[in-house]
Amino acid sequence: MAFEQLKKGISNPALLSPLNLAYVGDGVYSLLARTKLVTEANRPTNALNKEANAKVCAIAQSKAYYILLPLLRGDELAVMKRGRNANPSQKAKNASFSEYRNATGLEALFGYLFLKDDEERMMELFNICWDGIYNAEEK
Repeated sequence: MAFEQLKKGISNPALLSPLNLAYVGDGVYSLLARTKLVTEANRPTNALNKEANAKVCAIAQSKAYYILLPLLRGDELAVMKRGRNANPSQKAKNASFSEYRNATGLEALFGYLFLKDDEERMMELFNICWDGIYNAEEK
């Protein structure tokens, strides 16, 4: 994968700051959601953007946090909790403080899995989030 060159200098992502992991994880989770939306149907980009924003917002990610919580392995749980307990320098615009912190924890987890090169587990957890939240909303 093309990202291997960028990740060379990171021997143990668990040692990175939880906010750095969340920074990467925000992009990873967003890319996964956007890609999933595009694969589901060919639609105008403004519709895709609106739907993607609803799926990667702090409120939706907080729901995903609670879905994944009982399913995580020890290292994953530790990273997600470190992310949740980190003190972000900004506040959520449209979510509660608790939802924003949960979302930061989820993003830290996805950043960790991405930097750890555990794509299989990352996709497994993303699909659980997608099915547990977004497909459930459509029914």
